[in-house]
Amino acid sequence: MKRRTPLVLAATVVLAACGSSTSRSTGSATTTAVAVTTPGSTLAGSSAPSVAAGSVTLKLLSYDAYVLPDSVKQFTAATGIGVEFVKAGADAGTLVNSAILTAGKPQGDVLFGIDNTLLSRGVTSKGLFIPYRSKESANLDQTATALVPGHEVTPIDTSDVCVNIDTSYFTAKGLTPPATFDDLVKPEYKGMLVVENPGTSSTGLAFMLATVAKYGPDGFAAYWKQLRGNGVVAVDSWDDAYFNEFSQGGSGGKLPIVVSYATSPPYPLVTGDEPRPTVPTTANLPDTCFRQIEFAGILDGSKHVAEDQQLVDFLAGRPYQESLPLSNFVYPIRADATVPDVFTKYATLSPKPWSVSPGDIAKNRDAWIETWTKTVLR
Repeated sequence: MKRRTPLVLAATVVLAACGSSTSRSTGSATTTAVAVTTPGSTLAGSSAPSVAAGSVTLKLLSYDAYVLPDSVKQFTAATGIGVEFVKAGADAGTLVNSAILTAGKPQGDVLFGIDNTLLSRGVTSKGLFIPYRSKESANLDQTATALVPGHEVTPIDTSDVCVNIDTSYFTAKGLTPPATFDDLVKPEYKGMLVVENPGTSSTGLAFMLATVAKYGPDGFAAYWKQLRGNGVVAVDSWDDAYFNEFSQGGSGGKLPIVVSYATSPPYPLVTGDEPRPTVPTTANLPDTCFRQIEFAGILDGSKHVAEDQQLVDFLAGRPYQESLPLSNFVYPIRADATVPDVFTKYATLSPKPWSVSPGDIAKNRDAWIETWTKTVLR
């Protein structure tokens, strides 16, 4: 999940199935944060000393909104391996496109952020990842690991892409909020919804796929035509939708309905200005959720494969997994990882998320995006 706070975090924060298509269940990279080197040093924006001379510092590529959790200190302290976060795209789609364009000569060592909507592009692209079965593989959600039987990438986290609403807006207006896909096309919600372009945003792609699952490959375009008629606003990225357009994004946005994540509501309770709210002012709509899983993999061409393997193991290990909810606002992929109470109370995943099979996504993604583009943007 992708999240960037306009409030107090020094870096940015992130907000992520299987089954049939109707089931429920390249800009250049920039280095922005150098990870820890010694116990007690700080992360992004710190002036901490680098790792000892002669040791390896790995470049971890991810999308711009990723936050390198403080738990990475433990990895460096235990191994002597430094980790440098390199921004490689505003969104997972851009991140993967950039990695494909630089296949064999990567801008970093390990890539994090490819998700289940983009697996067929990243995993089947020749020369992109070096297969590696993590030592932690047996401890991870086996439904997630089964998505990559060749172990080209390792599942790291999960969340649901869902419609979110500004509950305070609807309370103030005395208006019953929407609850379903069908509600969003009703006249009373005209001009209230902002979504992300599925051609540029993995969040937008996941939401589009949810509508494919709901209305079918032959019916989703008609639904989007209704949304367009009802004044839907489409932007290129989750950051733009949530922080610039959404009325609870902190930048004066006016739209009270946004495509975001099931894990969005507790965000201001953890990161907001003091005094922080004690209950969320947003809520997700479980009927609109699509299960997203994010993966990490070793980029072919890395000069530090043995160290890369250690980093992937760490990303799948308990210390890092348990740091994810309050740093990147996603659920760990390990069932044995402890999740904080504020998360379990206010970031509930849908019991029946929509899903599209990886095979159907691989076969139809580009055509569906083109259909969406013609329907919504032209």
